[in-house]
Amino acid sequence: MPLTLDHALFHLSAGEAARLLQARELSPVELLDAFLDRIEAVDDRVHSYLLLTADSARASARQAEADIMAGRWRGPLHGIPYAVKDNYYTRGVRTCGGSRLLLDFVPDHDAAVVEKLAVAGAVLLGKLNTWEYGTGNGGVYFDLPFEPARNPWNLDHFTGGSSTGSGAAVAAGTAMVAMGSDTTGSVRLPAAACGLQGMKPTYGRISRHGILPNCYSMDTPGPLTWTVEDSAIMLRAVAGHDARDPGSANVPVADYLAALERGVRGLTIGVLRDLGSETDLVDPANRAGLEDMARVLQAQGARLVDVLLPAPVADYRAVTSVINWSESLAIHERDLQERGADMGYALRDKLMSGYTTRAVDYLAAQRRRRELTDATNAMLNSVDAVITPCAYHVAPPFADNDVVRAFTSENACPPFNASGHPAMTICTGFDAGGLPTNAQIVGRWFDEATVLQVARAYERETDWRARRPRP
Repeated sequence: MPLTLDHALFHLSAGEAARLLQARELSPVELLDAFLDRIEAVDDRVHSYLLLTADSARASARQAEADIMAGRWRGPLHGIPYAVKDNYYTRGVRTCGGSRLLLDFVPDHDAAVVEKLAVAGAVLLGKLNTWEYGTGNGGVYFDLPFEPARNPWNLDHFTGGSSTGSGAAVAAGTAMVAMGSDTTGSVRLPAAACGLQGMKPTYGRISRHGILPNCYSMDTPGPLTWTVEDSAIMLRAVAGHDARDPGSANVPVADYLAALERGVRGLTIGVLRDLGSETDLVDPANRAGLEDMARVLQAQGARLVDVLLPAPVADYRAVTSVINWSESLAIHERDLQERGADMGYALRDKLMSGYTTRAVDYLAAQRRRRELTDATNAMLNSVDAVITPCAYHVAPPFADNDVVRAFTSENACPPFNASGHPAMTICTGFDAGGLPTNAQIVGRWFDEATVLQVARAYERETDWRARRPRP
């Protein structure tokens, strides 16, 4: 019987596809062809890709097929089609970060993440859309050399930034899994807007080697996936110490799949509902999603307790903004000085903010960051995990840039960029207009396993993963 749209190969999860590939019930070539056909069918509307590497992907898929047929199955990513945000270096393949300034830049090496996924046997489909240099001021101005990615749930709506193509691709079925990067929410916000599971791991858990830098002390790579299992599969493949990244943590990597189905019975989970003056900014549908998550986890045996951040979210946002502006300008000042006129407004505006930030402001922000980090860590150490809002709003329409900027600024991501704790966006359903709602699960440093365990416990008891967009 032919597959329907909702059961097409490009709508399998990576975990489902891996089991079929391992059993030789599905060919990596057949799977790749399904994605290439899907890209051809919808990506002229979704704009998830900046560059497609179809020829090399076909070669990789044929090699994966030969290896698997010969009994050399490498693991659950062997033969899985994936793509990366176009701030990840790819040897011999253009990496432009969505910018005119880098349209001729072809790296001579792969990012560490791309290296690891190649070892795992994954098939690289191409480079995904992004805000310029993977950053910006929160707005979309339609002044870059590429069309912005569109939200597959409603093509007139925003994907979240800055991993725009990563969110759009996994939701639309133009990539099975994707990698993005998160400085103040750029994995979690696209995941929230596009109905995905978006993991920002502990700072230092994944190597940043070969990723275009944005903010040295907060940049964190992370996967965007359809299911929690897929996130665990991806994280297990790409996590680990790398001496080439000075921020890389030399901490053992857990088997994130081992405890995934363990459930939450006996866990103490904090519920962070009170965001101070920002509490009322959270859309009613997102508040309802958080309460549904709390209800489901409690029904499965978790003990829920109310928790509070040690400071208003606005304090964290002020700290991360000053640090982000300063470090981004330090990284990209020459580009701004020599070719600022070629930059889009969002990047130029952000970098100019760095010029207005004094050294004493940056140092004060770092001192305040340490205070907030210590206090936030104490709160998280009082429980096994915390659930809280992530994006306050559902994905807004492009038509109103003020509303787009509100989406990227009004959220509870910055506390956990400042502190470096792992935080994961989870789809909690849909609002009356059919746009995804979301909540966030936060864990202790390097305890992504518990974050994933809690996320999977909620996912298992809901049916949101059965619903797919039709771009």
